[in-house]
Amino acid sequence: MKLALFDLDHTLLPIDSDYAWGVFTSTIGWTDPVDFSRRNDEFFAHYQAGTLDIHDYVRFATAAVRRQGAINSEAAHADFMRTVVLPAIQPQAVALVRQHQQAGDEVVIITATNEFVTRPIAQAFGVQELIAVELERDTSFGGAGWITGEIRGVPSFREGKVVRVAQWLASRQLDWADVETTFYTDSINDLSLMENVTHPVATNPDVRLRAIAVQRGWRILDLF
Repeated sequence: MKLALFDLDHTLLPIDSDYAWGVFTSTIGWTDPVDFSRRNDEFFAHYQAGTLDIHDYVRFATAAVRRQGAINSEAAHADFMRTVVLPAIQPQAVALVRQHQQAGDEVVIITATNEFVTRPIAQAFGVQELIAVELERDTSFGGAGWITGEIRGVPSFREGKVVRVAQWLASRQLDWADVETTFYTDSINDLSLMENVTHPVATNPDVRLRAIAVQRGWRILDLF
């Protein structure tokens, strides 16, 4: 089995969808733009530095959605897709995904951004298999069944991506040895998964990942 794994933000998309969603919620009045921007920038800097506390970030990133509830949030996300995400999708990124699909590869998007933000984006790329940060929902008696702000299971972030791919394989009675894996990513945060796949591809890589790719002879793809 050939498995093509794609990171999302700055790999298939030239934007960070989680960051962009946060900015979008400020523009529609869901958060205080000054305070939200300051904290969002701080978390983004930690992400780029490899020091992000994913649990703290998800609580912050989902706060507006939790307050607004499912109906308002899903309607806003549809507007976000139409005005921000779809215009950002580049034909060369779609072509790369299609190339693997047409070759008969199993294509999976694996991202550290949460499932609420990213599932419609994966669908826009024509990818059904998504490994994202799964969000806990309030399923208690009398609960609304909506997002609580906590993460369910292992977050698909840093070393957690390796765990989540292993779980995905195990759910199909497969192991790493049963698949030939290609992984596209821009981020040093994904180094652990890069080291576990058959064909690592540093895609629009950040400075540190580019340096490691050059040192190790990994393929470098500047898609954007």
